Amino acid sequence: MVGRILLAGNQPAMEAVVPEEITLELTQILSNLVLGDNEIRSNAEKAVNDRLAQTPELYLLALAQFAIVADTDVMRSFSLVLLRRLLFRPAPTSQPTRPRSALYDHLSAQTITTLERLLLHSLAQEPVPKVRRNAVDTVCDIANQGMSRGRPWHALQSQAFAMAIAQPQQGAETNAVVHALMVLGRTSAYGVFAGAPNLVMDLQPDVVLGVLQRGLEDAGSIEVRTAALRASVAYLESADAQQLARASGLLAPMLSTLASLSSALSLSSSQPKSTPTNYHHLSVFLSILTPLCATHPALFLPHLNGLMHLLSPLILPIVDCGPTPTIRRPFPPRAGSSPFPPTAGTTPTTFTFPPGPAATDIDDTEEHDLRQTLRLSALEFMLTLSEARPGMVRRVQGWVDVVVKACLEGMGELDEDGEGAGWESDDPSSNSSTSETDSPPALYEQSLDRLAIAMGGRAVLPPAFQYIPSMLASYDWRVRHAGLMAIAAIGEGTGKVMLEQLGKVVDLVTPMFGDSHPRVRYAACQCVGQLCTDLEEVIQERYHQQLFSVLIPALEDPEPRVHAHAAAALINFCEGVARDTLVPYLDLIVERLLRLLNPGAGGVAASGTAGMEGTGKTEPKRYVQEQAITTLAMVADASERMFTKHYASIMPLLLDVLRRADGIEYRKLRVKAMECAGLVAIAVGRDMFRPDAATFVELLIRVQKSPVDPSDTQLGHYLIATWAKVCQAMGPEFEPYLPAVVPSLLQTASAKPDVSVYDDHEAQEKVEEREGWETVVMDGRTLGIRTSAIEEKCQAFETLVIYCSTLGARFAPYVPQTLEVTLPGLSFYYHDGVREACAILVPMLLASGKASNTLTNQMVSATFHQLITAIRTEHDTSFLASLYKCLNDTLRVVGGPDVLPKEFMDGIIEVTKHQLQLIADRRRGRANRAAAGAGAGAGTAIEGLDKEEMALMEEVEDFVLDDMGKMLSVVDPAHPLLVAVGSVKDLGFSSWGSDEEDEE
Repeated sequence: MVGRILLAGNQPAMEAVVPEEITLELTQILSNLVLGDNEIRSNAEKAVNDRLAQTPELYLLALAQFAIVADTDVMRSFSLVLLRRLLFRPAPTSQPTRPRSALYDHLSAQTITTLERLLLHSLAQEPVPKVRRNAVDTVCDIANQGMSRGRPWHALQSQAFAMAIAQPQQGAETNAVVHALMVLGRTSAYGVFAGAPNLVMDLQPDVVLGVLQRGLEDAGSIEVRTAALRASVAYLESADAQQLARASGLLAPMLSTLASLSSALSLSSSQPKSTPTNYHHLSVFLSILTPLCATHPALFLPHLNGLMHLLSPLILPIVDCGPTPTIRRPFPPRAGSSPFPPTAGTTPTTFTFPPGPAATDIDDTEEHDLRQTLRLSALEFMLTLSEARPGMVRRVQGWVDVVVKACLEGMGELDEDGEGAGWESDDPSSNSSTSETDSPPALYEQSLDRLAIAMGGRAVLPPAFQYIPSMLASYDWRVRHAGLMAIAAIGEGTGKVMLEQLGKVVDLVTPMFGDSHPRVRYAACQCVGQLCTDLEEVIQERYHQQLFSVLIPALEDPEPRVHAHAAAALINFCEGVARDTLVPYLDLIVERLLRLLNPGAGGVAASGTAGMEGTGKTEPKRYVQEQAITTLAMVADASERMFTKHYASIMPLLLDVLRRADGIEYRKLRVKAMECAGLVAIAVGRDMFRPDAATFVELLIRVQKSPVDPSDTQLGHYLIATWAKVCQAMGPEFEPYLPAVVPSLLQTASAKPDVSVYDDHEAQEKVEEREGWETVVMDGRTLGIRTSAIEEKCQAFETLVIYCSTLGARFAPYVPQTLEVTLPGLSFYYHDGVREACAILVPMLLASGKASNTLTNQMVSATFHQLITAIRTEHDTSFLASLYKCLNDTLRVVGGPDVLPKEFMDGIIEVTKHQLQLIADRRRGRANRAAAGAGAGAGTAIEGLDKEEMALMEEVEDFVLDDMGKMLSVVDPAHPLLVAVGSVKDLGFSSWGSDEEDEE
């Protein structure tokens, strides 16, 4: 320790904890770390690692001290962030075979105490708000990590309480600087409570609630109240049932700021300068409260009526008569909106809409954006509460109605630019994740969809169709567009009730295909396509004539985006249509789809080169060609052998595309042609496909052997899928081509997952931002997984299922290698699809081996050993059902339990007893929690585990029990465990129903 050190700003001096030369060296290293030169920065990173490997305690303390003494706030912030990262990353001396430990775990008690003292000093004295926030984050990380290791931080607890209640001394003069520092101190204290709620969970609830309420009612600073709100939410989310019951009164002061800020907004005309700030603070408050709606919705029950009246004005647009019309501008753009929706016969001057052109006044633009953010924040609050407890909010009169109205209003607020050439010239395949899906109207549409799913048809359809008919009759294309998109949005959630009035809905939608605006016609296609998915089979069966009468002409719409979307809607229609229903329209559909591929051709023969050598006005857009080919594939799949008539027109076209579409710009067209050819081959059957089979296979092999382009992420997927379709089409005749496809398929199926372990939070966030990667938590560790490779692995196993089931005994040469790859896949925990495919494949492989007389005892032994192990260790009930089905099918293939050695049958019975006990324990536990919840009141004992979830769990368990019973019956029809299976079933209470079912 060397003397005293001079601190940044006006902080009091304190004793130095590391020698001065260490501080100087660290200063230089940290300065180099923030430089842009890669070589200098790399050398600095190496220096940090070397120092931590040699003398970690000294340099960690030096870093904490530097966070106090550094001259600039940038370096103090950087020191705090770096300290957080270094303390809890794996220690350099850790052995891979030992449990993972962090540098923190290797520090002496004295060093940790000194480190905590330095950080408490920074927390209390740092004058710069940004640096203080980093100090709060670092302190919370260390507190949480320490408490998880059994090391409480009592000094932090005491200091945070003292800072939270600190007030100026009586009689002392307080200038602006002193006042700001005290506000910063109180804000930081509540930040600590929010970031480390376990710090106060063991204290008397009344003491904690008193401090939280004091912050919520702080009259001097909205920042303090915001921080106190975060702390209150964190406390409630961490509280147990008893603490939660005592803390329910905290909701009133938590919600009081919403009321005061909302009242301030209503006075904005007299205080225009404060309005944007109030918009922002109100949005922040609502965003902080929203997670509590999801985790503890019952807390809001006493306040629902007040919230309804408070939030209703916030989620609706401001009524504004707009600027005065002039001769030059009889209909000037408005800054707000008028009453909604319009009624029949309304003149244009009574309609409302948000500003069209961008505002010239920057303050007005900023206020509009803040107002929009507030509307969406308030809407998200109400939606989250509706999703968490639909039955609770359904009883609040007007709640659903106002949310529906707000969503419809927002959906109609498209920019005026939407009717220009920009939308028409956009390629929808490259625009799917941009403004069209992230814009406020799209967010309102998603909100309406969520509301319908949560609340059901009885609640949502009446208010929605109070407005939608007049919206479809509006003079403004944006309102008509919104009405159609609204019908599409609510179809999934209200389908059961919408069926009762489906004819009226179809009558409303079909005339809109003749609308004068292309965006409205596009919305009509979207609406019909979505309804065909949400009301699958019913709408196709009842109203196919009306829908075909508008969809087929829409394929000739003059706007490319419209006729492409009509083709996309036909895909949804075909997925739920009966073949006999489709056949009368088949010729008309195929004729128009072929015309989309090459509108300038007199026939079909020239279509193969469409888009590659086409010239003039007749050249179709590539995305239209891609969509037309995709739709042809689905039409072929739906019409099956009736598609034979069109085979001679379409297959040569597809083969020609595969021969000639080699450029980068034709990647998607090529893979779509591959997919379509495969589906057409399956539809028409092997006899008709046989003359072209060899040519198609040669083209596929040529594509497969072409140089790999790393940027082409679609080709591998489509190749595997197309080979599978060719196998299904050719049946046993595909056997000669197995050597061309199975080796690479087995290589993909056996690929190890690309997994990285992360201990640093920022590193985790970077992984989540990388395309094709995601993070999962497994066994307490955070793993980064390259999902694209795992999806390919899953597809490989699913394709092996097709090969084995189609070829049967002819697949025998590949059974040993495939079984060797498949058995470990039963325990591939990174992807459920891989495990499900493997569970289906195992008995098929044994059946193939048995049919070809190549099945060996070693294969059977390995299979049952792996199945017994997988069942014993499986915790996922849904996959446990698949394992038991696999076991039953495998037993049947090998000849029943009599052919198995006794050790395997004993093992099967043992793991069945084990899983039966686990299911029984889970059911008793749920019943006990449900009983406790009924006694303690809603929102306590079984918070977050509602009746629907519990019933769903038991339904899945019933599948397992059924398969257990089937297996035991095969072993011994009078097996004693059959009684136990029935007893466990009786423990359930799956008769509970959902609120939606009660309503409908």
